[in-house]
Amino acid sequence: MSVGIWTFSFDGKEIGEVRDAAAEVEELGFDTLWFGEYLGREAFTQAGLLLAATSRLTIATGIARFDQREPATAAAAGRTLAEAYPGRFVLGLGGHRPGTKPLDAMRGYLDAMDAAELSTPDSPHRRLLAALGPKMLSLAAERADGAHPYFVPVEHTAQAREAMGPGAFLAVEQAVVLGSDREIARQHVSAYLELAAHHRANLRRFGFTEEDYGSDRIVDALVAVGEDAISARVREHLDAGADHVCLQVLTGDERIPLAEWRLLSGVGGSVRKHDVTG
Repeated sequence: MSVGIWTFSFDGKEIGEVRDAAAEVEELGFDTLWFGEYLGREAFTQAGLLLAATSRLTIATGIARFDQREPATAAAAGRTLAEAYPGRFVLGLGGHRPGTKPLDAMRGYLDAMDAAELSTPDSPHRRLLAALGPKMLSLAAERADGAHPYFVPVEHTAQAREAMGPGAFLAVEQAVVLGSDREIARQHVSAYLELAAHHRANLRRFGFTEEDYGSDRIVDALVAVGEDAISARVREHLDAGADHVCLQVLTGDERIPLAEWRLLSGVGGSVRKHDVTG
């Protein structure tokens, strides 16, 4: 059971700054560095750059967008990185294809990935799906190594573990704010609720309605504010069945949050390697 760092902050930064940041995440003792793919660097290329800049750190796409590349391309890229950096690459897949049912689209994509005729060695690496609902979680257990849920309360972690069973790997993203500025947390939650219908639908499963949007209740369920709350939330996710928790530091600006990552490395003595019995 472990704790990592999740970030969107590499987008738009010089690659030297990004490499240095990855090296520092490794030195701080986190075991995995996750990054998203939206308008920044192509996911597999960036993963290769981060793997080359570090020596022990696991690099994970959180997520590589399946709607942006052919299945054979994703399969070949994953194999290549896993061959070059054994045991250090995790392929998180997700995304949205307009006009298709998410479950059918993902199943078809995985079928095509697995059927791709490639000459590259079939190097083992963990494959996770950005799963939220019960059916996608079941697919993650059936056709991948597990799931990488994003923007979820602890109750979702327990549901995901039940849906996938004990053998699937469950890596949960958790947004956090160092200090006490709840407005940063509120802005983060509001942005996702406004733009992402699938996140709104997922939260309805846990009793959140439009009346909760912007409330302390929903903000507190999705963002841990303050060092004590962060340490407690990690413990709650692990107790609920997560194998790994990756912390996304919210700062209200676009800088790489190195100062906050340094603080997180020692929160309660439990963030780097968390003992759920402690």
